[in-house]
Amino acid sequence: MTNDINAVELATELTIAWLGNPNTRTTADDVPSFLQSMHAAVAKLSDEQSVEAPEASAPEYTPAVTARKSLASKDHIISMIDGKPYKTLRRHLATNGMTPAEYRERYNLKADYPMVAETYSESRRAMAKKIGLGRKPGQTAQKAAEPAPAKPRRNTKPAVTTDAE
Repeated sequence: MTNDINAVELATELTIAWLGNPNTRTTADDVPSFLQSMHAAVAKLSDEQSVEAPEASAPEYTPAVTARKSLASKDHIISMIDGKPYKTLRRHLATNGMTPAEYRERYNLKADYPMVAETYSESRRAMAKKIGLGRKPGQTAQKAAEPAPAKPRRNTKPAVTTDAE
């Protein structure tokens, strides 16, 4: 009975909102049929929600490969979604509407599970060093590799002069 009352109230509010829209062009004869269709739609939705609510549980995802197999090669990481190799998983996950955190959670992976293949990461690191990323402005590659020279210590004692002449 409470679902029916809520459905009637909701259908009435939807009909009032529909009639209150300045873009709605209707006649008085259309209002009862619209109210009935709104009530039927709301009642159907409320019945579906009450039936589906107890059954709604988190779906279990079966990984395409094991975590160990996904990291078996240093050249690529095998996706647990489709079983295909990728140098980096970030774009693949984005196309599947996931973040790395959601991916790790879905397949019960550790927080340090990599998203980039080891050799790909190393090659990108080498390229970045070669073109000079990470250095301060004006610093050359040779200067960055060498440690900064130690400054000579200043003598704080006054110089002693002798007038032996």
